[in-house]
Amino acid sequence: MLKLTKEKKAAMDRLSTKDGIISALAIDQRGALRKMIKALEVEPTDQHIEEFKELVSSELTPYASAILLDPEYGLPAAKARHKEAGLLLAYEKTGYDATTPGRLPDLLADWSVLRLKEQGADAIKFLLYYDVDEAAAINHQKHVFIERLGSECAAENLPFYLELVSYDAQNSDANSLEYAKVKPHKVNAMMEEFSKPQYKVDVLKVEVPVNMNFVEGFASGETAYTKEEAAAYFAEQSQATELPFIFLSAGVSTELFQQTLVFAKEAGSTFNGVLCGRATWKNGVKPFIESGEAAGRQWLQTTGRENIESLNRIVSQTASSWHDKAEVLD
Repeated sequence: MLKLTKEKKAAMDRLSTKDGIISALAIDQRGALRKMIKALEVEPTDQHIEEFKELVSSELTPYASAILLDPEYGLPAAKARHKEAGLLLAYEKTGYDATTPGRLPDLLADWSVLRLKEQGADAIKFLLYYDVDEAAAINHQKHVFIERLGSECAAENLPFYLELVSYDAQNSDANSLEYAKVKPHKVNAMMEEFSKPQYKVDVLKVEVPVNMNFVEGFASGETAYTKEEAAAYFAEQSQATELPFIFLSAGVSTELFQQTLVFAKEAGSTFNGVLCGRATWKNGVKPFIESGEAAGRQWLQTTGRENIESLNRIVSQTASSWHDKAEVLD
């Protein structure tokens, strides 16, 4: 059971619907957004990134319970958000140093939880890459790092959203059939680890425990799991933690993400919402870059809005309230 101070509970409420569902929009991408612009054969500038984030925030936050942004390029977007949308700010440096083993985490050097709070953050989000089967010395560093971070958030009375992305140090292809077979173990075991009280995590932002492209009935080719096996992994995921947890879209299509949420619900998952990024807005990058702000805005007002509203309908039918997993301390 999650124990919240009154201040943290108020912050959690600002990030959720009145029913305790987190239907948040993520656009804290930095490196990934640069790559999307580069793929259009345009050299990305800081201005491109700031302006696109601001556009997404102003057009789509009326339909989201909160928005996740980064303080490097996202502060103008934070000011442009709808007045009732909560604000999560990311605290990690984008990407990781590929020259050293372990995908070690790092903080933005110019920021602290206090400074992010002063910018209006209702919660802090941190992304951690984690392989439960990696060398104990590497994972020990990560455990200590997250303990520190959890303590910093607790000191400022801000909810701590920990985003966990699994990987296999022995297999760099996260989209492979081989990785799909070990993914349930990787995802569910790391959720269990970071639900321990010493990390002071309030909400886990996680992947679904299977690669849906390899689930019988969803797969176009080889399969890694039957529908029954996949459903069992979703149920196991809910049993791995008592904390509220939300799903990230991991860049899959809008349609597949929505189908996944329905599957999760049918499998008995007690997930508490979503923090959905690219599945909502990624196809808006092209009109914005190639034809300018008006074209980007038009896409967001039509297809972008349709994406987020159809997702909201699915989330409202499939997610559970985090209120059932929390109690407020006197």
